[in-house]
Amino acid sequence: MTPEAEFEELRPLLFSIAYRILGSVGEAEDAVQETWLRFAATSTEPDSLKAYLSTVVTRISLDVLRSARVRRETYVGPWFPDPLPTDTFGGEHEDIYASPERATELADSVSMAALLLLERLSPLERAVFVLREVFHFGFADIAAAVDRSEAACRQLASRARRHMDDGKPRFEADRRKRLELADRFFEALRDGDLERLQVLLAADVETVNDGGGVAGGVGGRYGAEKAARILVTAVPPLLAIGARLEQRELNGEPGAILRDDDGSILGTWTLDILDDQIQRIRSVTNPAKLGHLGPVADLKDVVRRRNRHRHHRGS
Repeated sequence: MTPEAEFEELRPLLFSIAYRILGSVGEAEDAVQETWLRFAATSTEPDSLKAYLSTVVTRISLDVLRSARVRRETYVGPWFPDPLPTDTFGGEHEDIYASPERATELADSVSMAALLLLERLSPLERAVFVLREVFHFGFADIAAAVDRSEAACRQLASRARRHMDDGKPRFEADRRKRLELADRFFEALRDGDLERLQVLLAADVETVNDGGGVAGGVGGRYGAEKAARILVTAVPPLLAIGARLEQRELNGEPGAILRDDDGSILGTWTLDILDDQIQRIRSVTNPAKLGHLGPVADLKDVVRRRNRHRHHRGS
């Protein structure tokens, strides 16, 4: 097998490590590409290519994360990881998703809630947790990746695990139930059916939007009735001018990509579901976080068109 082919075989794993450390699709892809460049330039023949490349991508990701943390301190509004489609992973990444149980475990580890918990860890804790708890690396390989002793890595892993367990998100475990409820939610939303929406929303449902201060509001915690009214006011009028909701699994959770009439992307939604109700709706409308999904629409222009359409219909 050529070096290129060996690398490509491990690319999904390297991306999965980098994305969980960084929370950014673009930065993760850049880290993987930089890993390839370093691998192609070296004359080293490692005993384990998987361990070697994982070490390189982890070190690159840690360097990027440390500078990204500084930028995030000045971020406007809620910050979410870049939305990542996960509904196609099972067939493409069989080397990582070896079983349905493993696929579920990995999907949960990339959920918005889990990635936001990882943000609370130090960069070293985050890297060690990802390598140990998500990808089951041995401590010898982890120590080499983060340039710390095995004893130090065990302590970092233990501390990270405690932090993650303390805030561990709760989800509806049955994937089929989650998908069925999401289907009912998006159908009611398309129909603008206030009563059906209200039944599906938790009494203290929270809607949170990452618009980066440039696209859309930030959301808030509302009662089910008010949240349903906000949704009906905002979305069906967009659909009336040609926008569409494309249901997808994003970050291991039921969700949707909202597209304009030309297919360009307005934003994404993910749903946190528990006890047969939607507990939280997370949306991302910051255009800087959507480009990996396709061409990005001008949300402000689309909202203006929506408002004009609504005004003409009302006059």
